[in-house]
Amino acid sequence: MNEDAKMPFTSHLEELRKRLIISAVAVGVGFALCYGFSKQLFAFLVQPLRNVLPDGDTLIFTNLPEMFFVYLKIGFLAGALLASPVIFYQMWKFIAPGLYPNEKKYTIPFVCSSCLLFMGGAVFGYTVVFPFGFQFFISFNTEYVKALPAVNQYFSFSIKLLLAFGVIFEMPIVILFLSKIGLVNHEMLRRKRKYAIIIIFVGASILTPPDVITQIMMAGPMIVLFEVSIFLAKWFGKKPLDEESDEKEKKDTAVQKV
Repeated sequence: MNEDAKMPFTSHLEELRKRLIISAVAVGVGFALCYGFSKQLFAFLVQPLRNVLPDGDTLIFTNLPEMFFVYLKIGFLAGALLASPVIFYQMWKFIAPGLYPNEKKYTIPFVCSSCLLFMGGAVFGYTVVFPFGFQFFISFNTEYVKALPAVNQYFSFSIKLLLAFGVIFEMPIVILFLSKIGLVNHEMLRRKRKYAIIIIFVGASILTPPDVITQIMMAGPMIVLFEVSIFLAKWFGKKPLDEESDEKEKKDTAVQKV
């Protein structure tokens, strides 16, 4: 590690404060840009539900200021999403002083892949999970029971799912980072695969509504991402000491033969 990693604790706090301020400013700028499009963004967010609602049915709101606060929230979240490259970059800059010089070259790939994976998870939730999930819930409509989804409840529910899918799609980046610093390796991940699958299904049951279809639609991609993470840890992570010694012996043997 370089000398920056030996900074006193107060210097780390000051650095953290600086990164948080920059991230907050970026989110504020994003909010200012996105709030004017809150109505259009909300219409886009609610479209999967509208596609499965019976003709003539709409969302409702029961408190007068409810829509105003929903527009504020959606403007803030859209602004945070717009500012996500800056946020991920600030996260990387905060941990970069503790890394070796050859590891700092991963700044741009880390930022780009983190943003793409998060957005990819949100897009997967919106385009694949939402239609099936909402169709399942609306199917409980009968001639004497009718769904009247409230705006605030729908907003909270949908955002929770989108954030959950965005976060779980970050799994390869997190495991790759842990493997780079030597906390995990591909052999460990393979040995713990069955436990990881159990944890994945438990996590999916917590993060998704209480229906099997949605849980499987979250657990499935998580298992695929876990397998991808094993591959990344094998090829790009820090190798165990025994593997490093074996490679060194092979190189020494090759040199002696020459």
